[in-house]
Amino acid sequence: MRFNSTLIPAIAALLLVAGTAAAEPKIVKIDGSSTVFPITEAVAEEFQNSKRGAVRVTVGISGTGGGFKKFCRGETDISGASRPILKKEMDACREAGIQYIELPVAYDALTVVVNPQNDWLKSITVDELKKMWEPGAQQNVTKWNQVNPAWPDQALKLFGPGADSGTFDYFTEAVVGKAKSSRGDYTASEDDNVLVKGVTMDKGALGYFGYAYFAENSKKLKAVPVVAAVGKPAVSPSPETVKNGSYQPLSRPVFIYINAKSLDKPEVKEFVDFYLNQAPALVPTVKYVPLPEKAYQLAKEHIAKKKLGTAFGGEPDVGVTVEELLQREGKL
Repeated sequence: MRFNSTLIPAIAALLLVAGTAAAEPKIVKIDGSSTVFPITEAVAEEFQNSKRGAVRVTVGISGTGGGFKKFCRGETDISGASRPILKKEMDACREAGIQYIELPVAYDALTVVVNPQNDWLKSITVDELKKMWEPGAQQNVTKWNQVNPAWPDQALKLFGPGADSGTFDYFTEAVVGKAKSSRGDYTASEDDNVLVKGVTMDKGALGYFGYAYFAENSKKLKAVPVVAAVGKPAVSPSPETVKNGSYQPLSRPVFIYINAKSLDKPEVKEFVDFYLNQAPALVPTVKYVPLPEKAYQLAKEHIAKKKLGTAFGGEPDVGVTVEELLQREGKL
């Protein structure tokens, strides 16, 4: 039998392309909350090492709201969220035919921080935070003594997450009383490291973000104890005060949402299983509070049964304790 020699290079090229395609890693696409990012990044790194390059996990930071926009368009497999999914996002997913599974993965202490040179602020009340951040404060409350006359005649510089952030939604709901109700004349960023830098560079600065970013920069920042209401003690954010429910109203669960259809892809199912198995050990390493073992077991059951939906009503929910979260997820 004689071969056409002109076919040999073409066949070799096809085999090379086929081999290259087979060697390309499968991809798990994740986006969303900058607060949840450190947890997911830690899990992704361990998972990719365990798969020896066979799976690549991409983790973006477009904020909880930005992440849900992509998720509900079917662009990602998993969305990180520092608050529960909202009704408008539920509607967007429904319209696009995207079904999802809600998995709480940790607790966070949303942390109010100031510059270490700030020597007048020993604690702050929720009412004082409201005076700083409510919409009516815009261009009107520009100095510390306008919030509390015992504080100095020092320019007040504010730093916080942008409007696509779940942390922004949660903080405004907890402090001002309505999600997204905030003054607009502050330095906003979806990147918490930008906020950290801003507060470290100004004696009169105050900002807020997830506890992990404070813990990572605790030598450059000062966390402010929060007084929830008149007659209540000032409580500092910490894993202990989150667990015992005393750090209120700024303790909150954080989540990942899984596209139910994506679970049909073996690499996504493997990654989610790995996430839930490794979370109890990895969550503390990035300065968050792990959930009780029962919570992770419930999450595993929801994955196994493809339990769709949310344990929340599509509205921001402030002050949910670990125990209440377990009850809600158990009834989902």
